Amino acid sequence: MTSEPLLPGDPATGPEPAAPADVVARQRAELERLRDLAATTALLERAKGVLMAVTGCAPDAAQEELLRRAKGGNRSLVEQCWLTLGALPPPRERPARPAPPPASAGASASAGAITGTAAGESASVGTGGSAEVLEALGRALVRVGSPHELAGCLLDRLAPEVAADAVLLYEQLPEDGLALIGHAGVEAALAAQWRHVPPVPGLPALEALRSGRPRWLEHPAEDRARHLLIGPPERWLTRAWLPVPEGDTARVALGVLRRRDAPFTPRERELLRSVARLCAGRLRAFDSPRDAGAGDVSGTVQAVFDALPGQAVLLTPLRAASGEVTDYRIAAATPEATDVFGQTGRDPVGRHLLENYPAVAGAPLWRGCLRALETGVPYESEPFAYQDAGVPAPSTATYTVRAAPLGEGLVVTWLRYDPVDRQEQRLADVQRLGNLGWANWNLLTGEIAWAAQTYTVLGLRADRPPLPLERLPELAQPEDTRPLARAITGLVSHGHPLDVPFRTGTAMGVRHLRMVAEAVTTPDGTPVEVHGFVQDLTAQRSAELALVESEREMLLQRGTLEAERALAARLQHALLPLPSKPVRLAGLRVEVAYLPAQAGIHVGGDWFSAIELPDSDALFVVGDVAGHGIDAVATMAQLRFTAKGMVSTGSSLTGALARLNQLLLHSRDGQITATMVLARYDPDRHVLAWAQAGHPPPLLVRGGEVRLLDRPGGMLLGATAAPVYESLELRLEPGDRLLLYTDGLVERPGEGLDAGFARLAEAVRTHGCGESGSLDALLASMLADERRDDVCVLDIRMPLGEVHDAPAPPVTDV
Repeated sequence: MTSEPLLPGDPATGPEPAAPADVVARQRAELERLRDLAATTALLERAKGVLMAVTGCAPDAAQEELLRRAKGGNRSLVEQCWLTLGALPPPRERPARPAPPPASAGASASAGAITGTAAGESASVGTGGSAEVLEALGRALVRVGSPHELAGCLLDRLAPEVAADAVLLYEQLPEDGLALIGHAGVEAALAAQWRHVPPVPGLPALEALRSGRPRWLEHPAEDRARHLLIGPPERWLTRAWLPVPEGDTARVALGVLRRRDAPFTPRERELLRSVARLCAGRLRAFDSPRDAGAGDVSGTVQAVFDALPGQAVLLTPLRAASGEVTDYRIAAATPEATDVFGQTGRDPVGRHLLENYPAVAGAPLWRGCLRALETGVPYESEPFAYQDAGVPAPSTATYTVRAAPLGEGLVVTWLRYDPVDRQEQRLADVQRLGNLGWANWNLLTGEIAWAAQTYTVLGLRADRPPLPLERLPELAQPEDTRPLARAITGLVSHGHPLDVPFRTGTAMGVRHLRMVAEAVTTPDGTPVEVHGFVQDLTAQRSAELALVESEREMLLQRGTLEAERALAARLQHALLPLPSKPVRLAGLRVEVAYLPAQAGIHVGGDWFSAIELPDSDALFVVGDVAGHGIDAVATMAQLRFTAKGMVSTGSSLTGALARLNQLLLHSRDGQITATMVLARYDPDRHVLAWAQAGHPPPLLVRGGEVRLLDRPGGMLLGATAAPVYESLELRLEPGDRLLLYTDGLVERPGEGLDAGFARLAEAVRTHGCGESGSLDALLASMLADERRDDVCVLDIRMPLGEVHDAPAPPVTDV
């Protein structure tokens, strides 16, 4: 059960249904008040009993002593009671003894107060060790020095008791917003994001402060819809917001965030209420006037800071056990120092740096302060923007910071730029980033004003006086002097604006500059003042010239390549004459297709050969030379004619491949490789013997079935000096179709060869099976996209009318 506000009722039902809810809410609040009063009364009676037992005073005197100690230590009465109880030594083990005889009511009360066994103990806060938790927390709170430390102390104590994962402390601002004054268990970035919260509806912390009652958020889905939740809703599934009482009101809300998706138990709720009451006195102590020694520095140091102008603070580092700096304590401050909460002078003294400036964590300023501590060298920051938590709305200002080591600490000074300073800084940034500088010439008084960047652009020393307007052409190169002087004359005499490029020589070389200026004239049109700027366009002009030169070289190279392509194409056509129609060789029907690449301007090295040998056998060759251009065409011609000559003179297929491999190894420094398939057909036996050197396998179509032939061994030509080449035989039957091709037919970007072979087989099944299968239709199907490489295909078919001397054996590769 949670205490979120109820949703408005149906207007048609009238105001009556809300009345019982208001009664229940008032009764619940009164019940919680009475419960808190009972717990406080029991705690007070136990502390009074301790004092009575130790000092022998009366009950009234014991209560006055507790009040005196609480006031002297600037603590609440509840906190003083816990400190009194915490000072008791732990009880020693004692044997059980019989119950005492009945005594008077006063004696029983006194004994109960001393031993802690009276009714007050039974009414103490919580059960199962809650009192011990609060006693330990009360002792620990004495040592905390800021709300930030208080949040860390609470998280350490509440994590094992209520499964707390984060603790937040929010203070209500005069304008009814909330300011984060302490946190633990959350990242610095998240704390900076939520350090100032406006008074928006649905904020549980603000609701708890306004109503004076805790808010228990235990239903994640409903809470996300009804409330504004700090941080990711899925990170902390249950939350509790409790007001820290301060008399009849509360100005600080304690938030406990848990990852546990379970309601708060009655014991956990009661414990958190007691913790909130216990924190009240400690928070009041933080608000008390600080003495001269606050921040662990002497009054003399603070007196020195009181006399300093400007904004400065003295920071003492807070280190972890490992020696790492985790935060800084503000030990002294000048009267003009102002933090993001609007506190000035000594008000921030004693606070932690990350409390006042949480966004600094991990920033360049934080790293610069660490370097200053380690090296002893002062750190000066570049101008940076920081968002101040202003009223009525945050504002972003520009700062520069300087941190100088002083003993074990740092003296940090900062300067906040006003609008005029920011305008000048922005103008300087524009000139620096745009590589330009402004200049003014008063034509009546002769006064000249230049920006510092103008000297840099013109390549002049900053200690030289600025040049008069009529002397600027002296800086230009001889070719540009007259145009610049003519433009300046028109500007000064007639008020014509100018925009003139010119070049100037500097120690860094020639610079390309641009001058833009206009004249301020009197009512009769007489120029009296000139203002403008000079811009360095050297980088841009150099890039333009480089681009023009690059384009010229590209056009020249393209012309050369196109001429080479034309020459290579003529050579290719001369060396590879394509038949206009299918031819018959050794009883086989042979059709040839050659398609050049569509992309690029180079000519490839794909080639073919289909001839009838002197012994009536037929020789079929398809090859592919690596590379493009004249060299590829020349190598293609060499391989084509050499292969035909070797086989025609009696060389075996494997012997011809071995000799061609040696030929490539000893030509053009062995930098050219090629693939090839050689096939020799015996018409008497109807057997095709073939060998290959790194080439795609032939494709056989028989009886409507399509398959790739198993390749014999063989490495591509020109790759190694000792290759091994093997050959296989294939018996052809009537109606068989055999395709020899180069890799341009099957290769596609981003696709493996196996996928290309499968696509070829499917295209043959669709367009190439049967005697009427068309090679053109097959190529159109395979080459629908742009061809990136040449394609060469030999289509060899055994006519159906061919008669065998003996029954044809099954298709096998021998």
